[in-house]
Amino acid sequence: MTRERSDAARPLTRPSRLRPGSRVAVVAPSGPVPAERLEDGLAILRQWGLEPVVGPHVLAVHPELDHLAGADADRAGDFQAAWCDPSVAAVLCARGGYGAHRMVDLVDWAAVRAAGPKVFVGYSDVTVLHEAIALRAGFATLHGPMTATDTFREDAVAREHLRATLFEPGTVRTLGLPTASALVPGRARGVLYGGCVSLLAAGIGAPGGRTHARGGLLAIEDTGEEPYRLDGILTRLLRSGALAGVAGVVCGSWRECGPYEKVRAVLAERLGPLGIPVAEELGFGHGPAARTIPLGVPAVLNAPADGGRCTLTVEVPALL
Repeated sequence: MTRERSDAARPLTRPSRLRPGSRVAVVAPSGPVPAERLEDGLAILRQWGLEPVVGPHVLAVHPELDHLAGADADRAGDFQAAWCDPSVAAVLCARGGYGAHRMVDLVDWAAVRAAGPKVFVGYSDVTVLHEAIALRAGFATLHGPMTATDTFREDAVAREHLRATLFEPGTVRTLGLPTASALVPGRARGVLYGGCVSLLAAGIGAPGGRTHARGGLLAIEDTGEEPYRLDGILTRLLRSGALAGVAGVVCGSWRECGPYEKVRAVLAERLGPLGIPVAEELGFGHGPAARTIPLGVPAVLNAPADGGRCTLTVEVPALL
């Protein structure tokens, strides 16, 4: 496959929705997972009527680098084995952290592609895998709460939105919080892609990476990045050409990124000159009440100039 395949305008193949009794695999592609948090998350999945199975290395810790959930090859192997298991309907990440960049090139993406689409859920560091699944396999994914995180265990609003997306995707086609507003007004249509913006910038120039964004509708959020660092991250995306042709931008939460007025100023100054609609505070990512955002599906962003509520509406349900 050539690098030109990274055109964000192409809708991706959607997996089937989950049903009671669906078997779902939980994997840890990045940081180590506390056992008690994992058990809490698994209990919720069982309450939903799902049959969770845990990857062999989910509770592992790298012997020298304790910020990793075991060796790179083991994390990649768990992910690939779960995806290629025909009895598994979904691959759910336990948590983010750091480490997906280290394991992503160890996955046999031809095998993943041959296995066909499956529900895939995660955010934060898992942005690396969202991009790889989109660009190397051609499958749509879900940017949403992870099984062993506080967002999944303790945030009832975020958890219910994920549940509805998994089981009743037609009921959650209009996305975003009532707080959503226009940073730059306008209307745009494109195929959703994105995630944690620092991870998108870190992937520039990596094998199989995105070379442009023609026709794409970019969704970005982050945590723990001060305004000057967000400036640098966005500047790198702009200078590299990675945002060339992007139709619009939707912004989620910016938890622990400093005073929001300063974050907002960076977003406006860096993204405003693109001359495309930009919406803010749609409520996905690391913040409270996080919405699940489908990636790889066509959507319409409406950011009215009169101060009315912004809406992001997917044109098709996230899952079949």
